[in-house]
Amino acid sequence: MKSTTLLTILIVAGMVLGAIVGEFILNGQSIGSGHWTKVAGDLVLVRPLKLLVIPLVLFSVVAGITRIGDPAKLGRLGGATLLYYFSTMLIAVAVGATLVQFTNPGDLPTEVRESIVATGETAFSSDTTLQAKVDDKTMGGTWTNILYQLIPSNIMREMSAGRPLGIIVFAIGLGLALAAGGERTRAAREFFDAVFEALMILVQWVIWITPIGVFFLVAWTVGRIGLGNLTGPLGGYMATVFLGLAIHGLVILPLILWVFGRVHPYRFMAKMKPALLTAFGTDSSSATLPVTIETAIDEGECSEQASNFVLPLGSTINMDGTALYEAVAVLFLFQLYGIDLGLGQILLVVITATLAAVGAAGIPSAGLVTMVIVIAAVNASLGGAAELPIAAIGVILGVDRILDMCRTTVNVWGDAVGARIMTRIAPDGPVE
Repeated sequence: MKSTTLLTILIVAGMVLGAIVGEFILNGQSIGSGHWTKVAGDLVLVRPLKLLVIPLVLFSVVAGITRIGDPAKLGRLGGATLLYYFSTMLIAVAVGATLVQFTNPGDLPTEVRESIVATGETAFSSDTTLQAKVDDKTMGGTWTNILYQLIPSNIMREMSAGRPLGIIVFAIGLGLALAAGGERTRAAREFFDAVFEALMILVQWVIWITPIGVFFLVAWTVGRIGLGNLTGPLGGYMATVFLGLAIHGLVILPLILWVFGRVHPYRFMAKMKPALLTAFGTDSSSATLPVTIETAIDEGECSEQASNFVLPLGSTINMDGTALYEAVAVLFLFQLYGIDLGLGQILLVVITATLAAVGAAGIPSAGLVTMVIVIAAVNASLGGAAELPIAAIGVILGVDRILDMCRTTVNVWGDAVGARIMTRIAPDGPVE
């Protein structure tokens, strides 16, 4: 049996067993972020993967840039990658916004609506951590933060803080300098190539503990939420998110891959299963990055040049699933609170959700935080009419984790599709 097939079977088995344990053993207990299943999952899988993210971003991007060499070719690759990212995110948001208008998940009986709103606002008021994260969130502040990350003053500080965007910018500059150095920098190029290969070997070792980590994380998630919530008052909202993610992930992205990548999309998806399942289990595109790069190169037939550039950048700014989710969630909350939005406000949601998703970190529940930006933008456009309180996000807080796992999977799938398409622009060639 092929090793990747065995790994996929083990990960799926870990998910199924985790769901069973979570629903029938843990459900009903008081399960918080400090529960032993969450701690075990973090220690076994999430932390080892996160340990590899920053060095892998640095060495993979430098190695990829030195292999590309030609600045003009890098410019074409970079421009095409950014065009792909923003186009697919915009499409995802449009899909989500359209679905909400047809399904109307917030149109609930008055007593149910009042109960959900009261429970949600209480949940938000008791979550001081979330309140601190969303305090004073604005689009301007988010983009200023991104600009500061793009032009870091201390690369070591960016590494210690786990912010990959500045590291990517630094790595691109260093890679171009090493490529321009010719014989003078050959030893350094070989060093970065060698360390990158060593990191990929280390990733392969870590991947084999994925089934155990996924078991603990899924058990914690299901035990905390309970599968009964899938059919509760928020079932319509959750179904809308699931449907939107399915349409984008199983129809739109495969169509884009088939048209622009000339690749059978579902065969490629099958090859990317280890990365997609890891994304679902860890709920973090950043933590999944080592697995995504390894799987894309070894199984997905993506070039190292494209993968080493596109995937680290994608885990930072390409958030198709998050963008779609934010559009659905915001429009659902406005419906739930009985606030009618016109076409202009809906278009504003589409635009701001796309931009806010770029500022969402590749960590669990980051979309909840950036969602505040979208809500604030729509409130400002209402001209003093009834506004949606920020505390409304407490309504969806309880079911966010399971939705986050699904949208993270779509985020990683979008990155992988981008790497496969960009392989046509930057195929691997001989390294000088």
